[in-house]
Amino acid sequence: MKQTRVAVLLVASCIFTLNAFAQDETPTDAEGCKDSPLITRMPGSLIKSCENKEFDQAEMPADKDAEGNIQQKTLEGELHTWDYGTRAGVSEIQVFRNFETALKQAGFSIVFEQSPGTITAHKGNTWFMLDNKGEFYYQTVITVKQMTQEVTADASSIADELNKSGHIALYGIHFESGKAAILPDSESVLGEIAKMLQQNPDVKISVEGHTDNVGSAASNQALSEKRAQAVVTWLTSHGVAAARLKAKGWGQSKPLADNGSDEGRGKNRRVELVKAS
Repeated sequence: MKQTRVAVLLVASCIFTLNAFAQDETPTDAEGCKDSPLITRMPGSLIKSCENKEFDQAEMPADKDAEGNIQQKTLEGELHTWDYGTRAGVSEIQVFRNFETALKQAGFSIVFEQSPGTITAHKGNTWFMLDNKGEFYYQTVITVKQMTQEVTADASSIADELNKSGHIALYGIHFESGKAAILPDSESVLGEIAKMLQQNPDVKISVEGHTDNVGSAASNQALSEKRAQAVVTWLTSHGVAAARLKAKGWGQSKPLADNGSDEGRGKNRRVELVKAS
């Protein structure tokens, strides 16, 4: 009888241990990750990873050209990404239709969709993208906004760099996406360029525009020329003699970094000042 009780206790102990082990192994969301408040997850899904950035860039499919090639829209702002794994038995089209309906119900406008893989939608200045693989899906949300400029180029540092290396790349001059219209937050940097030229009356510069490789080479060339000319126009309207300035565009032909990443493309989109003779 005593042996029977011991055996029962041992079996019970094993069952308890196995249950505890099974509970410990229950899949959970990645640490520190939670859903976007804008849209819920597919039921039964788990967050495998997530990333949050105060300011970054994202590309989302937005249209197709006449040849059927997908055209990307480049957006900048507060960026959040999630990688979800779905429960067993969920199909790609099931995930796609759920998000398509949920986005519309939440007031989003569908900008682009390619069933069953991709949806791009926006509501105000918030953009959403679903990249759906069925067994897992990626979710991207970006709230478009201007970057808070934390590093500034002043007249003295611009002059020093021009004297030292003959050129300087500036990233504080911002334009409307795909256009040459200068955004208001660029005026502090432009003002320092004008100040540098006023303090160094013998200096002449070439203002040179550069782009990433998103879009055609021809359109990027034209855009870079227009942006360079927009900077020259701003400077002449603020007292700099036109004879001291010229505008030139290089398009995507002179990258500083690999265009294969958002960071690289951001580095390639720039205005350079080149000291002219």
